[in-house]
Formats: sequence, structure tokens, C-alpha cells
Amino acid sequence: MTTQNIQDRGEALVAAALAKDTKAAHRHTDFFVFGRHIDEGIPYWERAVEAGDIWSHYTLARYRKVRGDRQAADALYRAVAEFDAGCAYGLGVLLREDGNTGEAAEWFRQGWEDGRHLDCKIELGKLMAAEGRCAEASAFLMSEVELGDIAVYRWSRLFDSFEEVFDRVAEALETAEADGDGAAALAAVRELFELDQHFADYPGLAPRADELYRRGSALSAEAGMYYAMFLTETGEEGWPEAVELLLQAREAGVEQAAGVLGNLCEQRGQLAEAERVHRLAVEAGDEAPKWNLGMLCMRLGRYDEAERWFREFGEDDKDAVQQLARVAALRAGGPRAADEPDYRQLPALRERAEAGEVRAGYEYADMLNDWGGKNARYLIPWLEPAARAGDPDAAYDLAQLCAKLRRFTDRDTWHRVAAEGGDHHSCHHMGWLSDHHRDYQESERWYVRAAGLGSRLDSMIAGKLMVQRKAYAEAEPYLRRAWEEGDDHDKFRTETAGYYGVALRHLDRLAEAMDLLTFAADRWREDVLPLYDPDDLDVRARMIRPEEELEALDEQLDAELDAELEEDDEE
Repeated sequence: MTTQNIQDRGEALVAAALAKDTKAAHRHTDFFVFGRHIDEGIPYWERAVEAGDIWSHYTLARYRKVRGDRQAADALYRAVAEFDAGCAYGLGVLLREDGNTGEAAEWFRQGWEDGRHLDCKIELGKLMAAEGRCAEASAFLMSEVELGDIAVYRWSRLFDSFEEVFDRVAEALETAEADGDGAAALAAVRELFELDQHFADYPGLAPRADELYRRGSALSAEAGMYYAMFLTETGEEGWPEAVELLLQAREAGVEQAAGVLGNLCEQRGQLAEAERVHRLAVEAGDEAPKWNLGMLCMRLGRYDEAERWFREFGEDDKDAVQQLARVAALRAGGPRAADEPDYRQLPALRERAEAGEVRAGYEYADMLNDWGGKNARYLIPWLEPAARAGDPDAAYDLAQLCAKLRRFTDRDTWHRVAAEGGDHHSCHHMGWLSDHHRDYQESERWYVRAAGLGSRLDSMIAGKLMVQRKAYAEAEPYLRRAWEEGDDHDKFRTETAGYYGVALRHLDRLAEAMDLLTFAADRWREDVLPLYDPDDLDVRARMIRPEEELEALDEQLDAELDAELEEDDEE
């Protein structure tokens, strides 16, 4: 595609916008989007926006958002959302992601009622369910259903399933309460486990679950243990009650309760309390906490005590023998494992963090994260000050924790901070995110940046994207590095060979290309195709086909040979 073609299309887009020819403006916009010319399209969309073209508002807003300018995206959507259901939807999603669910619901409702935009209807139903109004959400989604509205059924069925769980548990608890049956109450509470994966997306479910857990715990100490776990997983404010429930369960003879409490205390950095709880469990005859005590003492440099706890498991326990060897090495001044922090620093780090030292807060949270269990909700407040100060390590870890809590907008925000600070993992994420939104030019820039920070995988991906846009000379050094520095154990070895072979073929390095493409063609179906969703037609359309590339290479070689023979004949 020449520069002149792009200019002609851009000017045609602006002319269509000025003429209020919506269909033509849409068609010219598609040229830039599907032709992967987002950079080139942006200045023309800006001019078309000034001319009032709604589709250009929508398109430009999408790419402003993808590229991190959410304020500009908001303004673009908001300017025409009153007149266009697609922009009402885009604005609603943006607002929901930013936590402004009230205004988001207003725009979703307008997009549905005025524009019959099905995605607006679905999002509005999801907001109802997130508030705990599942039956209302399902009924709303199934109202005014027309042919082709099949997408609503999935969500309606999901919200109905929530109601079914609650009704089933409530009925079982009523019977258990009437009979004073603790075992039946425990069985009922266990059915709530089905909802565990949904509390993050639908926090309105938590109050109803809380009430049922509370009723179950009144009849069963073990149900109280599960209630405590629910409290710690759905918020920090329930921690004191969770502790009390776990202590009550331990006193009632629930063996796992002390271990659960001890582990939770460790995750929160409450090491003295964790040790006290583990000892109580051991005194009550529980064997498992002896291991926890051994690990805790070893990590804190109390080697004599650690050795005593591990010896409790006997000489036939290979894991215990291995830990005893580690204790002996550490006592003798030997080095810790390369990836093992010095946990003896934890108390001092916490003290410095509480005094306002942001880097200490990050190091404290990072060490707790490695200690033995992930408690994302608790760790986030320790990480946030350093991340907000621009620390790329803290921002990356915070992004990872937000992902665990399904806070995806926050995840992407912190990955951007970390990427801009030089974290290659976050650069990779931003490349993936841009690619997901089909902003391939922005994606390539992020992968190039990640490659420059030392990532061989991202070097391959950057080169692949360059080959897909036929920039073979640009791609060659990235693919050469990925190939030469890799080995046959790389999961992306075959893919590297394919794209490197294509680049070399177009650079007339035919003999080298032959070896690479032969290697790729032999293994492509086995090594590469399973890595990608077979239903993602866009990915499949962009992917090279090594066998076809080999055929083209053979034709090139034959043509060269024929040309040489003709020259010989002429001589």
C-alpha cells in the first residue's frame, strides 16, 4: 500500500464526513482499521470528528482508549453518545471500568432503549447482577427477545444458576435448623463453593452468601471455618471475625482450622501470631503444623528450632531430610537459593513501610508474596505507594495481583506504568493488549520495546509482526536474534524458523531460507497451530503457511536456475 493510496483514502474519509455521507465514511474508516493503518488513520479521523462523523468518533475513541488516553476516549464517546448506541455502549464500558457504575448503567439503558444495542442490554443485565439483583437481571435479559438475540441466553442462564444455588442452600439450611443438624448445615454451606469464582465479578452476591454462611456456622464449627475463609477472600473488614471463627472451630475439634488460621496469619505477615496458632495445633495433636513451624523457624534464621521440628518427621521422610540439609547449609553460612529472599528482613521492612518508605512497602509485600501463599487483597495496599511513585517492579506486581482479583482495568493501568518504567514483562502485556484490540502498529512498538529489554520471545513476536506487514529488512535482526540465541527446547522455535525463513526469502537469501522453511514446514502443524485458537480467523489470516512459502521458494530457485542457464546458452 503506497503513501498516495493512504492519502487518497484519508481525504475521501474527510470529504465523506463533511458531506454527511455516513456509509462512505464508515467504508473508508474500515480501510484503515482492517488494513492495519491505525497510525495513518488517526489524523484523518481527527478531521472527520471535527466534521461531525459519528463513526469516526467511535473509532478514534477506541484507539485513544487502547493507547492509554482514557480521558480523550471519554470526551469522544460522550460528544455523540446521545445520538449513537455504539458510542453509548463504549462510554458505558469506559465508565464501568472506572468504577462509575451508576452513570454507566444510564448509558447502557439509553443504548438499549433508543438504539436496541444488544451489548448495552447485556451489560445492563450484568450490572444488575453485580448489585445482587440476579432474578431481575435474568428477567430483563429475556424480555423483548428477538430472533438473533441468542447472546442473552448465556447470561440469563448464569444469573438463574446463582438464584438456584441460593434457593437450594437456603432450603437445606431451613431443614438443618429445624432439626439442629450440623452435618446437614455443613453440606448446605459447601454448595456455596460453586459461587467462589463469581464474587469478584458480582460482588452483590456476597451479602446473600454471607447470611447463609452465618446461618450454617451457627450449627457447624466446620461451616464456621469455611465462613471465615469466605470473609478473608471477599474483603479485609471481615478479618477479626474470621480469626474468631477459626479459633472457635479449632476449639470445637476441627483439625484444619488452626492450619488455615496459621497460614492466613503468615500471608498477612503476622508471624508471631502464626507461630502461636501452629503451636496450639501441635499441642492439640495435629502433625501438619510441625512442618509450618519448621519452615517458619528456618526462614527467620532460628536454625536449632527448625531442625528440631523437621526431625519430628523421621529419617524416612525425604522432604524433611532435604530441609534438614538446607538448615545445616544455612547454619554454616551457605548461600540461600538464588530466588529465595532473606525473610529475616520482614519485621524491619514492615516497620520502614509503616513509617512511609514506599520501596520498603514494595519489598515487604514482595517477600510476603513469596513466603507461602498469595493474599492479593492484603498485599495491594503495601504495593500501591511504590507503584504510584513509578516503581516498575511494584507496578508489575500490582498488575499481577489485580489480575488475580479480576480487576482488569487496574491490571492494564499498572502494566502500562510498569512498561513505561522499563519492565519487559509489562511491555509484553501491552503488546498483547494492543494486538487483542487489533492495533497492530502499537502492538509492534511494545514488542520491540520488550525485545530491547532482553526478551527473546518478544524479539520473535516483533519480527513476526514486521513480516506480516512485509517489512522484511526490519524483521531480519529481530528474528535472527530469536533464532540464534534459542534452541530446540523453545516453544516458539518452529514459529521463529517460519517467519525468519520468510524474511530471508524476500531478502534473496534463498539457501538460508530453504533450511529454515523446511524445518518450519515439517513441524508447523504440531508445534505452532495448537498455540492459537482455531476459531480466531484474524490470527489465522495473518499467519504464514510454511508449505506455501517453500513452494514459492522452489519457484524462485527454479527461476534463478533457468535465468542462469539462459545466460550460459547466450554465451
